[in-house]
Amino acid sequence: MGIIVNLDVMMAKRKKGLTELSQEVDITMANLSILKNNKAKAVRFSTLEAICEALDCQPGDILCYVKDDGKGDEAE
Repeated sequence: MGIIVNLDVMMAKRKKGLTELSQEVDITMANLSILKNNKAKAVRFSTLEAICEALDCQPGDILCYVKDDGKGDEAE
């Protein structure tokens, strides 16, 4: 699986919506949604820093690593 983005969890804990966070971080709602829905391939440190500042959290509160079990995501 790799890196999992738990942005939706932190947003819920801080009671911040997509629109509000988008404005605070100065990132488009589309890009923030991609990040929130675990579709992002990368994130800039400056973006991560801005998100952490807006949500008053640490990067580890948003990102976590899940070891790949080697089985893949494909159906048999």
